Formats: sequence, C-alpha cells, structure tokens
Amino acid sequence: MRIARFTTGENPHYGVLDEETDELVVLKGDPIYGDLSTSGRRVKVDEVRLLSPVIPRSKVIGIGRNYAEHAVELGNEVPDEPVVFLKPNTSVIGPDDPIVLPPYSHEVHHEAELAVVISRMCKYVPVEKAEQVIFGYTVANDVTARDVQNSDLQWTRGKAFDTSCPLGPYLALDLDVADLAVRARVDGELRQDGRTSQLIRSVPELISYVSGIFTLLPGDVILTGTPAGVGPIDVGQRVEVEVEGIGAMSNPVVRRD
Repeated sequence: MRIARFTTGENPHYGVLDEETDELVVLKGDPIYGDLSTSGRRVKVDEVRLLSPVIPRSKVIGIGRNYAEHAVELGNEVPDEPVVFLKPNTSVIGPDDPIVLPPYSHEVHHEAELAVVISRMCKYVPVEKAEQVIFGYTVANDVTARDVQNSDLQWTRGKAFDTSCPLGPYLALDLDVADLAVRARVDGELRQDGRTSQLIRSVPELISYVSGIFTLLPGDVILTGTPAGVGPIDVGQRVEVEVEGIGAMSNPVVRRD
C-alpha cells in the first residue's frame, strides 16, 4: 500500500494509491494519527499536486556514513557507532518543490536515501521490536552543503538549511526494505545506484540506537544513509531520487537572488 499527501488547490489531503486506475482514494484524515478510513472520493494522480507525505511535528534524524563505499569516497572511515544529526521540519519539501541553494555554500551535493517514518511515541526500542514502531517508508534527498559540512565543527549549517530534505512521492506501508535499489539522477544522468542490503546498520538497529538518544514521536523521520556516488548539484539542474517499491521524485535546483 502506498499513501500520498496531496492538494488540489485547497487544504492537503491523504489518499491511498489505486495502482490499477492511477487514482488516489481519499482518506478522511491523517493516517499517522488516525486510521485508513476513506471518504469515498477519488482523484486522478495527474490532476493533483503531490506534497511531502509527512511533515514531522518534531524532527528528522539523519544517519551519516551508513554505507561503507560512501564513507570511503569522502575520505572517511566507517564509524564504530552511527553518526547522528538532526534536520528541522523546516527543511522538508515535497516533489517538484525547488531546492534553494544556501548563499553561504558553493558545493551542494545530492544524497538519495531510504527514509523511515515512525508510527508512535517510543523510547529505548529493542532491535527485535523495531518493526512495531514503523508506520512506513518514503524517499529522501539529504541535500548537503558539502564545503560547509567539511569546514564546520558540526553539521548544522551543512545539513539543516531550508529545502534540504525533499521527501516523497509516497509513503509505503508493509514494505520489505532488506534489498531495495536506491538511486539518484541529475538531469537524467545516473549518479547513485546502491541497495539497502549494503546498509552497515539495518533499519531496526538504527531505530533502536536513536531511540536510546531521544524519544521518537509519531511522524518522526529517520534517514538511513546514502550509498556511494554523491555529487554536486547546481542552479538549473533537476535532481531525482528513487527507492525501489516506493517511487521517484525530482526537484529543480535554484538559488535565491
């Protein structure tokens, strides 16, 4: 099952994708905080604007260097423990929304990732029970000001600027994420082509680890790391990220005058 958050020019709605008809079966409310009750209304996907499938009320948790080849390509060793950072919810945008390059950076990179959406408040989640707190999965682009990330003592300016976290196009429920393709393209050129089977630490391990640092709340998003092949994006380009079984989304790149 795949769920979209969308608008037809009014308030956002949620809908379950009917893949046979390419229609969204509209839900009565937010499925993370309610249920999957439908209103009976249907709309065509190509007649709506898809939005980020979730706007975290609390936080986006990023995981750095969780693919060995990516750590190596940037000259880093594989860390002994997960590298954790935060993005505010103001960093989240949806499909087709512009990525606005920050004025203080001259080297911004794409990072395609599998993202996990948390279903309920939880703390100190055992690895073996992590599946019980997962609502679903979506696609993320952990857009990174690489020059600033490398020069600063911490990653906030490099990772947390507005528009640095595109999410979409759908929220996939009940998906086996053990071995899915994770890809990024810039103007149609394939840049990243990895698989979730290459993750150093699995999704349950990440949930257990980060829930030991802070309480996870419904709608929180965990970015699981990016495979090798990250690279620069620039004004006028369009970057597409994709995870097998969820879908692909793209965003134009701009710089504010």
